Amino acid sequence: MNEYELTVDKDDEGERIDKYISEQYEEYSREYIKKTIIDGNVTVNGMQVKQNYKVKANDEILMQIQEPQELQILPEDIKLDIRYEDEDIIIINKGQGMIVHPAPGNYTGTLVNALLYHCKGNLSQINGVIRPGIVHRIDKETSGVIVVAKNNAAHSKLAEQFKEHTINRKYHAIVFNNFIEDKGTIDLPIGRHPVDRMKMTVTDRNSRRAITYYKVLERFGDFTYVECKLETGRTHQIRVHMAHKKHPLLGDEVYGPTKQPYNLRGQALHAKVLGFMHPRTGEYVEFVSELPEYFVKLIEKMRIK
Repeated sequence: MNEYELTVDKDDEGERIDKYISEQYEEYSREYIKKTIIDGNVTVNGMQVKQNYKVKANDEILMQIQEPQELQILPEDIKLDIRYEDEDIIIINKGQGMIVHPAPGNYTGTLVNALLYHCKGNLSQINGVIRPGIVHRIDKETSGVIVVAKNNAAHSKLAEQFKEHTINRKYHAIVFNNFIEDKGTIDLPIGRHPVDRMKMTVTDRNSRRAITYYKVLERFGDFTYVECKLETGRTHQIRVHMAHKKHPLLGDEVYGPTKQPYNLRGQALHAKVLGFMHPRTGEYVEFVSELPEYFVKLIEKMRIK
């Protein structure tokens, strides 16, 4: 446990304590300082305070910081559905239920753990120890095709294409309710939900433009089978946009009804097509992933009904 002591000068009087501390110790973000205060590891004159406390001249601040543990992500012999591989990229058909990269509470069993084993550590390092090789991600319960970079040069060229929105990404989904139109465009900004910080929402506040093109593939009365093409790639974009149009994804308990039919393990969403310019050759390549078995059976059940 590291301890930091501060005495507030008169010039800093009236400043919020989280802002004041983060300005004194730039190696720690303001969000991290907030959490430290909330956890009770900051005292002022011997008393715990809230993160919005306004400091006063001569306040004695004591902050205790846990020493960071060295994080080590281990290779794991997990079977991968590899669709293509060369010296620069590897194309994976990710199964539903697999997390792409480690995160708090999930440091094993991820795609990254499997890639470290398969690639013998030969992955791009641009995104650090937690996300080697990861250029983009798809949600845990979303299945389908994903590209991984095996070196930094490939990573940079792929990332530039994602940034410029030139990647061809098509997803297949089953949504609630019947679409009246056959196709359309959703151009609505997405940002963090103001109350539930684990969710995203359509909002003009602290948001980024998000564009989804959709077309109906098949109608089932109470449900619709659609293809969604992404121009942008915001977190939960398809799920948020569809829910906003009153067509939440079947199986999505976060953005849709809490009571879901068909006993699914997550949203019925599959990353079917991924196309881009190969980072070495500059030629367009495209990879297609067939629908998973559960998805096919779901469509068959709906057709019978």
